[in-house]
Amino acid sequence: MSVLLETGRLVLRRFTEADAEDLARLHGDPAVMRYIDDGRPVPPSVVASETLPGLLREYRELPDGLGCFAATGRATGEFLGWLSLRPATSRGLRGGTELGFRFLPAVWGRGLATEGARALVQEGFTRLATERIVATTMTVNHASRRVMEKAGLSLVRTFFEEWPEYIEGAEHGDVEYALGREEWARGRG
Repeated sequence: MSVLLETGRLVLRRFTEADAEDLARLHGDPAVMRYIDDGRPVPPSVVASETLPGLLREYRELPDGLGCFAATGRATGEFLGWLSLRPATSRGLRGGTELGFRFLPAVWGRGLATEGARALVQEGFTRLATERIVATTMTVNHASRRVMEKAGLSLVRTFFEEWPEYIEGAEHGDVEYALGREEWARGRG
């Protein structure tokens, strides 16, 4: 097991082939996927044939410390979700290193996404020498927006993208949040 970092309650580690079932459970949950891509759960066969192999490939292609990392309970080892720090590729983003997160609904509201996001922000600005961390979500996804804010990112803008399929709330657009290295350093002082 290749551990990226540990927090008070989480271990962030690289995914392995053995995580296929847990990842399929996460990406197959309608509540998790409500504001992502087409808003529909991802079939287990797609997670096994495309999603997980893509995550594993990132470990070979991206600099060490970047990618998508399984979030497990520090005390239990139980799979809880994932957090990521990658070159920004989401629609509408204009550069930076992108913060992402998905957790199982059973652990929502416990501050785990915030705890992991804060740890990744610190990792990005210290060990990885990132200049700017960005994140995006649908405007109506208030829970994710709150995690971004608690991790230190600030609202930059609301923007509108054309999506292949309508998702409820898309008429309100998407939001971009960001935090620069200097701003982060000032906030720590």
